[in-house]
Amino acid sequence: MRSVRVKSLFSPEMSLFAVILYLVEFGRGAALISFIPIYGKNALGLNLDVIGLAVAAHYLTDTVVKLAIGYLMNRLSVRTIVVGALLLSMAGMLLMGFTPVPWIFIAASGLFGIGISPIWIVCLTRVRENRRGTQMGVLYTIWLVGLGSGPAVTNFTLEIGAELTFWIMAAVSAAALLLSLFIPREVHAEMDYVPFRRQLAMLGDRLKEMNLLLPGMVLQTLAAGMLVPILPSFAEDYLGLSHPQYSLLLLIGGGCTAAGLIPMGRLSDNLGKKWFLVTGFCLFGLALCALTGISTLGLSFAWALVLGVAYAAVLPAWNALLAAYVPPGQQGLGWGVFSTVEGIGGLIGPGIGGILAEAFGEPSVVRFAGFIFIAISLMYMIFPFRTFRGEGAAGDTAR
Repeated sequence: MRSVRVKSLFSPEMSLFAVILYLVEFGRGAALISFIPIYGKNALGLNLDVIGLAVAAHYLTDTVVKLAIGYLMNRLSVRTIVVGALLLSMAGMLLMGFTPVPWIFIAASGLFGIGISPIWIVCLTRVRENRRGTQMGVLYTIWLVGLGSGPAVTNFTLEIGAELTFWIMAAVSAAALLLSLFIPREVHAEMDYVPFRRQLAMLGDRLKEMNLLLPGMVLQTLAAGMLVPILPSFAEDYLGLSHPQYSLLLLIGGGCTAAGLIPMGRLSDNLGKKWFLVTGFCLFGLALCALTGISTLGLSFAWALVLGVAYAAVLPAWNALLAAYVPPGQQGLGWGVFSTVEGIGGLIGPGIGGILAEAFGEPSVVRFAGFIFIAISLMYMIFPFRTFRGEGAAGDTAR
């Protein structure tokens, strides 16, 4: 019975998208969390501010593609969009491995970012409304496992050599590109046709309606983006972790998040999303602040567990709130615009994190990010969540 349910959860076409999503996120996690910061610093001798700019360039192109994805999906097939994006992404990956010049390294990181967004937006547009909770839980688990397993693997291989790590990442990018060629030519995004100006007007109305959510959308990705360029050096220099121990730290945090996504999602659906967001953001911020004041390996792993549980509490509730604001039939544009708003923080966060780390040290960046998450928690503690779609009876019809 269980195997039948698993087989029927996704169509063969959606299963192909899910495998490509895993490979793409594996490459993204490996590049952003391990390869760019560690290889850039240790092998190329780049400063943290340059590394931060490289990560920001990735998020810049990622954000631009998200903004344009709804427009592209109305005009091109899914296969054309995904294959074209992955070709550019692989070109960026190959270029990153062979250039010691800072500005070329930054540009290559930006080129790599082009291929990340389309497959995720495509997956979101294929989710069925009558199975949204289950399918979104599975997709976020695939996304998270890919994002976490990438750096976990590359942190071990970096101990052997940066060249081996690079070719593993290149092979994963090639595999994603090869699989994308099997997407049927006739597959198009399942969206109603609406003139582009009308689409933007609809999204503008929704953005005005969700104005209380907008600060949190930007601030949480800003804080997370600040951590990306400095986490490996923080783990090595201040927590005293080797690359394998850092991988284990990521596996503990990511594993707790992956294990908690579906049960936390069900609980937030039944109990309301507000307190899952308030508690999750607060715990996340406190755990980050605590990491800057510990000196033992066991405590590092314990706080990584808390971070994982906190993120599992936030992610399903946050996604459910945003999903309620996506106009029916305009999933590509809706998720693209919302992801673009969130991407603003991810765009400027790495640059800020790298600059602050050069000026004040990595622990100050971790603490500052923690304070931002705590501030988000306090903000949502005060806001009346009953006014949001997706919370209470107002949002049930939209999901």
